[in-house]
Amino acid sequence: MREALNQLKQKLNDEGYIADDNLVTTLYVAAKLNRPLLIEGAAGVGKTEVAKAAARAFGRELVRLQCYEGLDESKALYEWNYQKQLLAIQMGNQGDGRQSVKDLFGEEYLLERPLLKSIRSEAPVVLLIDEIDKSDAEFEAFLLELLSEMQVTIPEYGTVRARSLPFIVLTSNHTRPLSEALRRRCAYLFLEYPGTEKEVAILTSRLPGLDEALAAQVARAVARLRESEKVTKKPSVAESLDWASALMALGVDELDDESCARTIGFALKNNDDIREMLADDDFIRSLI
Repeated sequence: MREALNQLKQKLNDEGYIADDNLVTTLYVAAKLNRPLLIEGAAGVGKTEVAKAAARAFGRELVRLQCYEGLDESKALYEWNYQKQLLAIQMGNQGDGRQSVKDLFGEEYLLERPLLKSIRSEAPVVLLIDEIDKSDAEFEAFLLELLSEMQVTIPEYGTVRARSLPFIVLTSNHTRPLSEALRRRCAYLFLEYPGTEKEVAILTSRLPGLDEALAAQVARAVARLRESEKVTKKPSVAESLDWASALMALGVDELDDESCARTIGFALKNNDDIREMLADDDFIRSLI
């Protein structure tokens, strides 16, 4: 078991994802049991990247469904090729007129969307259902059949059972509570912002050539920004990478008052936060 966990951790690291033991263990067990994995945490802590890195580590295709308000099964599961159906009806009317309704809802008229594609794939995939909390409760309830039975039901077509079992990863920024029914069907992982040491490892892994001392300064500064009550929109890991990249592009070797003030917009993406910070010289000095 320990060897398998270490191998998975190394594969994730090789893919640029710095994973701790808790994440690796949860990911490994969920995949082994073929249990959907629900990952919650603040925006930008790397939830989506877990699924991407896992797909590469497992050697599987990633199929992604981005959730949004108003998402329904016609966008997520399937859709009928109405133009092709209409053409078939017209041709039937010109022929013997025996075109039946059943014929019009056959395989050749079915258009796969991400959910259907993931269970009809011959080879197992990683299915990412991203930001499930942005969809509504009705869509969440619709997913329960897939999460528990690994099958979906299309009214005109019938029940479609999985040819291969996808590993399902759901992410949530916790903008609305998810149902207990969905949570019950999933393994669970909560991601915090990385500590300074881990953030340094992420920065140096993702940005070859970044000086480790500068990476440490950026990581400490970002940690300070996240802790501050002055900052309403906390910088994510992606914004740490943006800031470090900007400093590298400018040839900055050390984060000082000037370089911090000139590039802070790569870490803070809210004008009120930037103005608040730039107005406080002591706060800027506390970052470096």
